[in-house]
Amino acid sequence: MSMQQVRRNQDKSSLSDTALVDLARRRDEQSIRTLIQRHNQRLFRAARAILRSDSEAEDVVQASYVKAFTHLDGFRGDAAFSTWLTRIALNEALGRVRAHRPSVGIEHIEKQQTQIGGEIIPFPMGSIPDPETEMSRSEIRTLLEQAVDELPPLFRAVFVLRDVEGLNVEETAYHLDLKPETVRTRLHRARRLLRTSIERRARGSFSSLFPFDGARCASMADRVMQKLSSAQY
Repeated sequence: MSMQQVRRNQDKSSLSDTALVDLARRRDEQSIRTLIQRHNQRLFRAARAILRSDSEAEDVVQASYVKAFTHLDGFRGDAAFSTWLTRIALNEALGRVRAHRPSVGIEHIEKQQTQIGGEIIPFPMGSIPDPETEMSRSEIRTLLEQAVDELPPLFRAVFVLRDVEGLNVEETAYHLDLKPETVRTRLHRARRLLRTSIERRARGSFSSLFPFDGARCASMADRVMQKLSSAQY
């Protein structure tokens, strides 16, 4: 790739969605690529919240982009482009669920959640200073992803859009065709379910907390022997 192409790509990344969509209508490839890179994470998270499968979610994201960019005339600009894309991805994901899985009755979900209490405890995700912290963060992420996957579909979608993607109540309600008060109720119940799931998963791991082995253990032994040697005991 030439320096001129790199510079042109950097220029595109600073453009707004509206400007990029205008260029995408004229089949500007780099504008389309920039829009895809910009919105991949949200679409993937939204689709995976419905499907609980990385591969299926990736398929949905791809299909959503194809549908969006081949029907850009359908985007009128009444809502943000990201909102329009997310709605397409959710509809694609829900279509797959309807085609392959039996629906879950809300009565069953309501009954299931009434036996659970508490609030979710957030895990701070700061910077990654060393490989050990990186591993711990990866383990926590895996635990959280498994807990989210266990949520009933009606709660999982709300939780991912609100607490993972950071959409506000009104945006989440719009995407899922819900009333704002329903979003608030389901988010509250999703957090309660998550706390219970996380506590259940973590309980069996308490014996492995605060490990002091491997290189840390060897280093401590070296330091002790060095101190003892200098003390001439």
